[in-house]
Amino acid sequence: MLTLENLLSEDRPASSDEACIHHAVACSPFAARLFIKDAGLMHDLLQNLHQEYLLSDMQTFLSQQNIFDENSLKRALRLLRQHVMARIIVRDLNGLADLYEVMRTTSSLAECTINTAIDFLNTWLVDMHGQPMDMQSNPQSFIVIGMGKLGGGELNVSSDIDLIFAYESEGETKNELAVSKQLISNQDFFTRLAKKLIAAIDEITEDGFVFRVDMRLRPFGSEGALVSNLDALEEYYQNYGREWERYAWIKGREVTGGSQVSKLLKPFVFRKYLDYGAYASMRDLKIQIQRDVNSKGMHDNIKLGRGGIREIEFVAQVFQLIRGGQDISLQIKPTLKVLKLLKDKGLLLENTVDELSVAYEFLRNLEHRLMYVDDAQTQELPKTDEAKVRIAKAMGFKNWAEFSAKLNSYRQQVQQHFDATFSVANVSQDELDLEKTIWNRTLAEQEALSAMEKMGFIEVQETLRRLNVLHQSSRYCHLPELSRLRFDTLMPLAISQAAEMPNADTTLLRVTDLLESICRRASYLALLAEHPQAMHLLVKLCSSSPWLTNYLVQHPILLDELLDTRTLYAAPDFSALRAELIQDLAEAEGDIERQMDVFRHFKHANIFRFAAQDINEELSPEKLSDYLSELADLILTMSMEVIWPSVRG
Repeated sequence: MLTLENLLSEDRPASSDEACIHHAVACSPFAARLFIKDAGLMHDLLQNLHQEYLLSDMQTFLSQQNIFDENSLKRALRLLRQHVMARIIVRDLNGLADLYEVMRTTSSLAECTINTAIDFLNTWLVDMHGQPMDMQSNPQSFIVIGMGKLGGGELNVSSDIDLIFAYESEGETKNELAVSKQLISNQDFFTRLAKKLIAAIDEITEDGFVFRVDMRLRPFGSEGALVSNLDALEEYYQNYGREWERYAWIKGREVTGGSQVSKLLKPFVFRKYLDYGAYASMRDLKIQIQRDVNSKGMHDNIKLGRGGIREIEFVAQVFQLIRGGQDISLQIKPTLKVLKLLKDKGLLLENTVDELSVAYEFLRNLEHRLMYVDDAQTQELPKTDEAKVRIAKAMGFKNWAEFSAKLNSYRQQVQQHFDATFSVANVSQDELDLEKTIWNRTLAEQEALSAMEKMGFIEVQETLRRLNVLHQSSRYCHLPELSRLRFDTLMPLAISQAAEMPNADTTLLRVTDLLESICRRASYLALLAEHPQAMHLLVKLCSSSPWLTNYLVQHPILLDELLDTRTLYAAPDFSALRAELIQDLAEAEGDIERQMDVFRHFKHANIFRFAAQDINEELSPEKLSDYLSELADLILTMSMEVIWPSVRG
């Protein structure tokens, strides 16, 4: 049998497959250790090098192992990992597998080992203590939720797996044939199962480990119960769930035990409204991460440092948090698929998505090559010359300088796109100092009146009085602190921009009436505070049309239309609109109320666009009439198509 020592020392020309192993060993000391420890791995690899390691192959491998107790289970799982890792490393480093295969295979390995371990451990525990039952004598099963990259099916080759454990209902075990005649609670049973599962996967034995298990994402973190029932989960996320947990749960997915938890927590993760407050939440989270990076000197960390993997994930996921409740199609998990969808929906520019996607693949491939060195979870660039040469070679570059230049260019692109997405939208503070003093009432009344008159206001006495009334109103004074800060950001903008309109006083009063009507909806204030160009367009529309102002007051969700003037002012393509409506209705199939909401929003959004184009003097009365008629025809036709099957049935 060919051994690694023979392969490296023989003078005969190596086959192409042997050359692949030779290259992998040069880039991965961990792979070399695997082959030295078990020469059978190389034999298996030479037979199957050109085959992806599928989930079915993993299940077959485990079915052939003699598993009869916890020690034999641990050994079988670790032997499987060694076979899978050996093939992944050699295939990846020789261009036989792409990033998608590496992530898919590693995620399958995690799911296979978790499910196999649970099957054996649960059976042994049931034999000992009986089957967990709820109060109605329904059997209870163990639910394992994979978070992070496991949940997204994009797991790293040497990653922690973030898990959360749950079960459905309280109760106790029942089985007259159980070895232990003493009944135990479901909580006790599943806690024992959880601890055994962690040991089966995480514990380091003479055969290594399978995956490091991280349980800190569970309710109350390390201080919380290891396993929670569904009622406890729901109560926690309703009463204590934090913004970073919403971000974490975007990728949450049951690895075993059905889909009850995902359904239960979907309203927590994906709000029913457009949640523009997510910008500030994600920005704050990134600031906390950056502080940690700075304090620990982790600037060479390709995951957490500037221009790293986490910034790409944040760009993708902020749109999911904002729009996922309204647009179910955005509730997908893999980062690259989310980016493509954002491009298809026009939410991110094509160039932005293309550059982020290419950078993501490069950085994830680099991350894997860093992990291949010693099977360690690391995203830090190497420090020694020898290690740098190894990584450059593994990435396909002639030298470190060439590799480093490419890496830096990708990180710079990511950083630019991240900053553009999360930039703090502030007009120069100096420009609005006067407007702030007027709104905050820190300027003497006569000076305020004089200043407003110079700005272009005519009825300054009444306009200032209305501003003061609003500032003292109970609605404004009782706003939550964050909403009040956003309101205070918007009002100086409103004063400044309204002053530029020919009907400055009327415009400002319309804008303030609108802002007052939506101020209890923090997300709408966040939208305007984050997008000053949308605020500017809003002021312009309020100046031009009292009808459009009232329409926005009645349907504030239409403020979202202000973000993209390309869509707002584009001539309608009714074929495309029909396709869009069909897709939205299909996503809400089976939910009549939601489909009715789809129709309503579709109508309101398009009428708003037509009205904006009319105000912008882009439509003749005849053309506007044609658009409205065709819109009515489309909605009526689609309504009949949706309603008819249920009526006929």
